Amino acid sequence: MQKKSIQLLVIAICTLLVESSSADCIILLHGLARTASSMNIMEEAFQRRGFRVANVNYPSRKAPVEKLAHMAVRSGLETCANSPDERIHFVTHSMGGILVRYYLARNEIQNLGRVVMLAPPNKGSEVVDSLAGVPGFKFINGPAGLQLGTDHQSIPSQLGAVDYPVGVIAGTRSINPILSQFLPNPDDGKVSLQSTRVEGMSDFIALPLTHPFIMRSQAAVRQAISFVETGAFARGAL
Repeated sequence: MQKKSIQLLVIAICTLLVESSSADCIILLHGLARTASSMNIMEEAFQRRGFRVANVNYPSRKAPVEKLAHMAVRSGLETCANSPDERIHFVTHSMGGILVRYYLARNEIQNLGRVVMLAPPNKGSEVVDSLAGVPGFKFINGPAGLQLGTDHQSIPSQLGAVDYPVGVIAGTRSINPILSQFLPNPDDGKVSLQSTRVEGMSDFIALPLTHPFIMRSQAAVRQAISFVETGAFARGAL
């Protein structure tokens, strides 16, 4: 009986510790032409750390960035709404990072925490520059996809430096040699390494991962958790 009582006490303490660490909420935003299911591994990992998670699904191919940013971020904020003392963090893949930057350039989140961007086209992508006029490109990528080039009229080019904690995780491997021919090397098959950087970011790390699968990588998941929890990437965990 005594042993069982001790076990129950340990379980109760562990439960309290998890609950006490769950004050913060994570908003996950997937990339272009993807769905929330692409962020499932990231979602489960943060939940195991005690965070509440809003894994937002939004119609990335159906509207321009301006509309998607408001739609996706507001949806996440509504799910995360709880105590005014909790912080709200973002973990994004690809275009999801641009949605956050666009939203925060025009709106303030009082309890904003940290933002992790995986393979973000922060300076646009030369793939869009080269293929935007090809028949079928808009059908596959939607109006938002056409806004992610590197010219002065693109959405990324119109966004300024970030003034909140941002950690960028970039990929350096490609499984798409056709698209990589349009990109400065190294690249991840959709975005060049140099284009993932954004002025004002707090930390940056490059991993040997590809654009389509970086958000499912355990290495990227570990780094995302590290930045959210500490404000820096854990290079010792590579």
